[in-house]
Amino acid sequence: MSLLTKKWIALFFLVTSLVFLNNNFTSAQEPTPTPTPTIAPDTSSDTLLKDLQNRINELEKKVADLQSQERTLSSQIAIMDSQIKLTQLRINATKQEIEEITADIEITTEKILSLEESLDKITKVLINRIVATYRVGSIQPLQILLSSNTVSDFFTRANYLRIAQANDKKLIFATQQAKNDYSNQKEIFEDKKDKVEALKKQLEAYTARLDQEKKSKEVLLEITRNDEERYQELLQRLRADADSIRRAISNVGVSIGLKKRGEKIANVGSSGCSTGPHLHLEVFENARVANGRVEGNRVDPKPFLDDGRFFKVVDFYDGKYWKEGGSITTLFNEFYNIFGAATAHTGLDIAGPYGSPIYAAADGEAYLASASCPYQIQGGTSVGRGIIMDHKNGYVTLYWHIP
Repeated sequence: MSLLTKKWIALFFLVTSLVFLNNNFTSAQEPTPTPTPTIAPDTSSDTLLKDLQNRINELEKKVADLQSQERTLSSQIAIMDSQIKLTQLRINATKQEIEEITADIEITTEKILSLEESLDKITKVLINRIVATYRVGSIQPLQILLSSNTVSDFFTRANYLRIAQANDKKLIFATQQAKNDYSNQKEIFEDKKDKVEALKKQLEAYTARLDQEKKSKEVLLEITRNDEERYQELLQRLRADADSIRRAISNVGVSIGLKKRGEKIANVGSSGCSTGPHLHLEVFENARVANGRVEGNRVDPKPFLDDGRFFKVVDFYDGKYWKEGGSITTLFNEFYNIFGAATAHTGLDIAGPYGSPIYAAADGEAYLASASCPYQIQGGTSVGRGIIMDHKNGYVTLYWHIP
């Protein structure tokens, strides 16, 4: 065999090997992705939160049992005490949850910073590797063959190219994985921030409720003077008043026309189940007057008056509670709610001089309303009267106890 023939055989063998190496690289599989790191829960904190929730469940059951019993002053005080404890437990549980999530946020923040650093380093390495690989990869196989001094040199250079390109693929994948982890941790971070804000609002609501419940107990004891007979009399009067209002909004009278915001619509009186001249104001949202009745959900009127959304319905409204020297004698959902949903105080009672003008809270159509008072109350009348206004924007207002 001639020397030229041997060289061509060797050349064929080398080219075939190079193609084989190149094919092995192009068919390389991507590494299996690793899962996004998660935050391990604090088992001690979790146990504390569960314990608080169990105590809340027990107290809820106790309150329900007490409410199902025959109502006496002592049982009512027991309900109020249990409800105060229940609200305090809810406050504690909410604080604990905020504390746990805040700790999780700190961990997540550290993870995000670490991922940012890793992502920055990997990106820099990847850029350098791409440049180097491009330089090596731009050399054609034949150029590698012709520029190699020996067969061993050819295989070394070809194998280096294959390894470099395979590593670059892994580096590209690692970069993408780091980006995914970073995105996931950022999403977790934002979700936890939103949850903390929601819990803080819930905590404010529970705190306000606790203050209201304590105040309700004080008012009950002050009014009844810890006397069972006075308590039963108060219970009957409140039930009669609530029933009278319920029938009034379920049987709306004739329309008396459109009224403008701030326009006088009636006067302060003491009709129906009332013990003295005052305005009982109710606000309904997602509401309307339809089919001879008010449809909607009752909400606290006070915020609407205080922030100016509604016109100040009486000149003597000052936004202060009577114990502070103000005109409000009973708040929305005040101590009436101790008698259950059927007799919950559904509005805001504002005491003032008999005959004082009452103004429309907002533009709307006014209707007459009336209902009998089935319980004889000193200072009241046998029939209660009021004005109902449909403001045609999802709100309805009731002005009760007019002459």
